Order: sequence, then structure tokens, then C-alpha cells
Amino acid sequence: MSIDNQQQLDQSIKKAQAADLAGRITVGLLLLVGSIVFMAPFYLMLTMSLKTRGEIDTTSVWSWPQTVTWDNYKTVLQNPNVNFVQFFKNTVFVAALSTLGCVLSSSMVAYGFARIKFAGRDRLFILVIATMMLPGIVTMIPTYVLYKYLNWVNTYYPLIVPAYFGGGAFNIFLLRQYFMGIPRELDEAAILDGASHWTIFSRVVLPLSGPALATVGIFAFIYNWRDFMGPLLYLNDPQMQTLEVGLSTYNSLRDQQWHLLMAGSVLVSVPLIIIFFVGQRYFVKGIVMSGMK
Repeated sequence: MSIDNQQQLDQSIKKAQAADLAGRITVGLLLLVGSIVFMAPFYLMLTMSLKTRGEIDTTSVWSWPQTVTWDNYKTVLQNPNVNFVQFFKNTVFVAALSTLGCVLSSSMVAYGFARIKFAGRDRLFILVIATMMLPGIVTMIPTYVLYKYLNWVNTYYPLIVPAYFGGGAFNIFLLRQYFMGIPRELDEAAILDGASHWTIFSRVVLPLSGPALATVGIFAFIYNWRDFMGPLLYLNDPQMQTLEVGLSTYNSLRDQQWHLLMAGSVLVSVPLIIIFFVGQRYFVKGIVMSGMK
């Protein structure tokens, strides 16, 4: 190779490296700006929850508290009209059982659609996906009437039991697509060893589906934790209410007291943030332990 060709090659490599570096910097800046935009509401909520009412009225909402106070959280938790501690226990109970049912039932249904061949499977799957286009407001009244005839109103059954019957079309779709990516040779090898569909599902497919199951679990937990309409419709006893309804009630009692309202909002949001960061570790763990490249 001549000296001129070598110089041209070096220049081309440098240009490619410069373009790659510029692209990385651009992507990094866009991600940084997006992170700031999405974190701004939580920052405002946190700073206002640590200020006194007088400081909120006299300082900018963006400023960090001059003197951090935790009395707002103490006031919220000790409020005699809204028992946040009891609401927290109720919400954990409902969200945990609903998430468990959602993961179990949606994974079973998704396994049937992904790994078992039967007549009308694809048409039935299309019908399941079509239910995602049906607004919840359309089925709200018929569902309430059904639960009323079952004497389930003012119980936790309407908030928990439906999760054990399919787990939702989106979760079924997500898990089905993931299961279809698992090599079928694993099923065939298990069948040759005398394994049933339940054995294949529980000992082959599920252990390889950690990321998808963790994703469905986190989505289900967040949805049930933040559910407002369900507890509002079906729970009449104030002591059975969940955090979202309790926060709304507290809002009506503490009108314009933003330091207390933001403290309550932080208390409701912190468990979700913890669950999300804990779930990230399981995403990576599921990919590493799956044995699939």
C-alpha cells in the first residue's frame, strides 16, 4: 500500500471515529435532557414536601429548602382522619396478590398461545388482543352489576380475583412474544424425556423468561398500586381504602396546603421507585441466567 493510500485510510478512520464520537455525545445529551424533564416533577414534589408552608409562599418552587423539615411527613402519617398506615397495608395486600395472579395467569395463557397448537389458536389470540381496544369505561357498569350479584362489593375480591383470569391482554401478548423466541428444541428434548406441558412450562420456559416475567410483574404492581377507580367503586368502608383514594381524601381535607399534599405524594411514590430499581437487577439477572445468546 502506497503512502498516499495509507494517509487516506487514516483520514477515513479518523473521520469515522469523530462521527461516532459526535453521535455518542448527541445521544448522551438527548438522554440527559430527557432525564431532567422527566425528573423535574419528582424534584418539585420532593422539595415542596421538605419546606414549610411559609417558605413555599415566599420562595421559588425550584429552590431547595433553606431548612429541611420532616415534620410534614409526620403530620401526614399522624392525621386522625386519613390513616395512611392502614391504607399502606391495604395497598400492599391488594397489589401483591393481584401481581402474583397476573404473572401466573398471563404466563399460563401465553404459554398456550406460544407453544401449544390447537384449532383456532391464532383467531382466539387476535380476539384477546382486540380487547385492548375496548375502553374500561364501557365495561365498568356491567362489571359492577356482576360483582354486586356476587356480593363482592365492599370486599377486595373485585380488585384481586380478576388478575387470576388471564392477567390482561397486553401481558399475554408480551409473554407470548417472549416465549416464541425460546428454541423449540428444548421442548422436544423435554418431551423425549417424558415431560408434560406443565413440566415444560414450569421447569423449562419460566426459568428462561426472567426478564419478561419481571417486566410483567413490575407493570402489574405499579398499575395495582396506583389504581384509583377500582377501590373507589368497590370499597365503601373507609378503613379498607387504598393509598390513592386516601391521598385524594387527604387532598380534599388539606386544600392549598401543598407541603402536606406533596409529602403524602412522596410517601405514595417512594415504594414504586424502590420496586423499579430492584426490578432492574432482575432484568439483567434473567438475561444472564437464561443461557441464550
